[in-house]
Amino acid sequence: MSDTTTAHDDGDIVYPSAIPFVLAHLACFGAIWSGVTWTSAWLAIGLYWLRMFAVTAGYHRYFSHRSYKTSRVGQFLLAVLAQSTAQKSVLWWASKHRHHHRHADTEHDVHSPVLTSFAYSHVGWIFSKSHDRFDDSSIQDLTRFPELRLLHRFELAPAVLLALACFAIDGWAGLIVGFFWSTVAVYHGTFCINSLAHVHGDKDYVTGDESRNNWWLAIITMGEGWHNNHHAYQYSVRQGFRWWQWDPTYYAILGLSKLRLVWDLKAPPQAVIERSQALPPRVIERSAERLAASVPLDRVVSAFREAYAASPGLPELHLPSMTLADLKAALAEMQHRAGDRLAAMQQQAHEAVSHWHLPHLPHLPSREELREKASAMFVRTPSLDAIAARAHDMLLEAMHARLVAAPAQAGADR
Repeated sequence: MSDTTTAHDDGDIVYPSAIPFVLAHLACFGAIWSGVTWTSAWLAIGLYWLRMFAVTAGYHRYFSHRSYKTSRVGQFLLAVLAQSTAQKSVLWWASKHRHHHRHADTEHDVHSPVLTSFAYSHVGWIFSKSHDRFDDSSIQDLTRFPELRLLHRFELAPAVLLALACFAIDGWAGLIVGFFWSTVAVYHGTFCINSLAHVHGDKDYVTGDESRNNWWLAIITMGEGWHNNHHAYQYSVRQGFRWWQWDPTYYAILGLSKLRLVWDLKAPPQAVIERSQALPPRVIERSAERLAASVPLDRVVSAFREAYAASPGLPELHLPSMTLADLKAALAEMQHRAGDRLAAMQQQAHEAVSHWHLPHLPHLPSREELREKASAMFVRTPSLDAIAARAHDMLLEAMHARLVAAPAQAGADR
């Protein structure tokens, strides 16, 4: 079962495995023949909300994030109900979702709409060869249960049994409308979190990725639309952190806890909610990468080469052997000279800045400038200074690597 492949292969879809998915959609048109009865309509509505709860409370908050506890019997029933949605096994689902959180919106993410297409992040990744198997080392807390491994082997059995029950209740209309309509609706409600909740909505927290809060996605997914909240503290049983953030999955789980069917509900720390807690190192690193990427480093490097080569009196730079310390010293010297030159210019009222004929000086943003840029890019967090400092180091390291890699460019190595 183990598989750590993370490459995106948008065009490499295993079409045979997608056939049942396509047939489920085509089956919905069978209502033209079967008709839509009141029984089948209410069956579809009820099964949509019941199985959406199985996805949100089961696949997601319980199996993927262990945000509350239940008995072994409760766990099994939750797994059966979740797999009645025909979204593969709880083992596969939890493994892929945990992988997503470790690598959200990076090149290793299994379904980032930021790096791939809407279609791939919405559904295409599911049928990719690289995602047919999963990394069981990430879900050892689940694979120790033989009943869950059995459900994995027969992952479609709960869905088939539910389909037969729908047929028994209301014949073909029960099967087509009650089962297939609700199944397809749950598919796309769930998939919208992957494809849209990292593109549309608001960011209330710095998470190092593009997760967003989206109120209308929260409505159709019983609270999953508060996705930025979730990425800020993924172990919370509650995803609507504010009183007005609609989260019926949490309300239902809270009700089950009153009946003592579930317990140990994990809540987000108040410091997380209030954004007063320092960010984890991984989030600082990813946020610093985003901040550094906003700086046009190619132009900074090009300007540095040009200005250093045209400035008299500077020590010779041997780029192939230049250390990071040498680069810092060269930048400091050039910035010092730029300050002296600007001060001299300001003493000459007749000379405008626009007439300055020295080569364009490189401007690698200082930590303070990056701090200002970060405050505009991200919401309030105590870690803005740490993000700016790390981004500055990243830029220096990247600039040094480019200069050393191409010493002959623009005549910088004099």
